[in-house]
Amino acid sequence: MTVSYTILLVVILAIFLFCYFVATRIWIKVDEQNKDIEDNQELKPSEKANRRDFLYISSITVGGLGAASFIWPFLKSMNPAQDTLALGSTEVDISNIEIGQSVTVKWRGKPVFIRRRTISEIQEAREVNIESLRDPAEDSERVKQDEWLVLVGVCTHLGCVPLGQKMADTKGEYNGWFCPCHGSHYDTAGRIRKGPAPTNLPVPPYSFINDNTIKIG
Repeated sequence: MTVSYTILLVVILAIFLFCYFVATRIWIKVDEQNKDIEDNQELKPSEKANRRDFLYISSITVGGLGAASFIWPFLKSMNPAQDTLALGSTEVDISNIEIGQSVTVKWRGKPVFIRRRTISEIQEAREVNIESLRDPAEDSERVKQDEWLVLVGVCTHLGCVPLGQKMADTKGEYNGWFCPCHGSHYDTAGRIRKGPAPTNLPVPPYSFINDNTIKIG
């Protein structure tokens, strides 16, 4: 639990206790007044009990409502705004991406590589012995459709953006992506094959809305 949530819980508890205390004091005051009335009136024991029960329940209800009126603005402020939610995902039209072509889009401030792989690129990725990989992963685990590969385009070493998106870019020794900063080589599934990067290029959360649109995030 983060410090901010801990502080929030303490504030909520303090508000509830304060409201409960105020409501209880009101209940005690009213109850004392009712006792004076009861002393001057002949009431059945059941009527006296019902009146006290009503006052007790009312005090708890008032305390709860008072606390809720303070808590609600806190809880509402914790919910992300609609514009913030919109930044959490992006939709990409892939209808114009040809086989063998890549595009780069922005998602949460990071570049995302979308590549429509060729048959030979898919075969290269599938023929690799995963036991030889630094960060073992089957190609099928990193794609939802064989020809479409979606990756966060940030080298897992020190955060540089690898080359390989443009036709003229060097793609490294494994025909995928090459990080020019410190020489990490990634294959056609975005897996680290050589260089200092410790792990594969991440696969972001994404889904196919239809045949022509990918939603990232």
